Amino acid sequence: MRSYLDFEKPVAELEAKLEELRELSAKGDAVAIGDDITRLETKAAEALAQLYANLTPWQKTQVARHPLRPHFSDFAAALFEEFTPLAGDRKFGDDMAILGGLARFRGRAVCLLGQEKGSTTETRIKHNFGMARPEGYRKAARLMELADRFQLPVISLVDTAGAFPGLDAEERGQAEAIARSTDACLALGVPNVAVIIGEGGSGGAIALATANRVLMLEHSIYSVISPEGAASILWRDTAKAQEAATSMRITAQDLARFGIVDTIIAEPPGGAHRDPAAAMSATGDAIEAALNGLEGLDAAGLRKARREKFLAIGRGL
Repeated sequence: MRSYLDFEKPVAELEAKLEELRELSAKGDAVAIGDDITRLETKAAEALAQLYANLTPWQKTQVARHPLRPHFSDFAAALFEEFTPLAGDRKFGDDMAILGGLARFRGRAVCLLGQEKGSTTETRIKHNFGMARPEGYRKAARLMELADRFQLPVISLVDTAGAFPGLDAEERGQAEAIARSTDACLALGVPNVAVIIGEGGSGGAIALATANRVLMLEHSIYSVISPEGAASILWRDTAKAQEAATSMRITAQDLARFGIVDTIIAEPPGGAHRDPAAAMSATGDAIEAALNGLEGLDAAGLRKARREKFLAIGRGL
């Protein structure tokens, strides 16, 4: 069953009427309503396209968090073959918020990493809503070093509200683990491509997204802190999250203009959750193009290009 966001109410009403007409047509209870269905389909599609062409930053935040938006596991199943998960950081344990392992992507052997939020109550708890503890980032760093050793490109799918802020995570060195994972990204002598598929939250995202190419789905968000967190700090009022989202410049369009992301991946009308297969296919094409663009660079060239990319952010503003 389709799940509608608050601002999608006009589209929801049109599609509800459309569904009623389709049911009548299927039962044979109405005569010559085919034209009405076609007309209403066109009207609903136009309303949806117009709505999504003018989303506010806060509305994009809601879309990025949509419960039916495809997550890491969906992308892994749709775009990668022979995905073999590898577990553990060899220091403390395994963290299920970050998944990673070896896979094949369109004929290439690669290392695949990413945050998994989960799609049901059980899986969300299992994956801690995509918020990793230190062992998750140490696992990511271990797998990146493994990929470097065997000359495998690294593909990261980023979708997290941020690193887990719990006491146990702080006791085990959360900040240090994030820093080491970020450093592992920078030290790679192989191409790495990161894709913001939902939320890119703070250091929890940067730890996997310090890449040669940073791609971003059209209605994803990427920021130093969540809008609610920013509102709580600045105004001590989470109700001002909408105002914070607008001020923070968290959308793909803003971030591309600042040089923080390299490519915006178009989503289907109504967002990735309406047509996950199309969204994931477009993401696969963008990843392939990014990897092709990095061919021919040696290890030193990849490190230099990656370093210069991040040092150049904001220089032209």
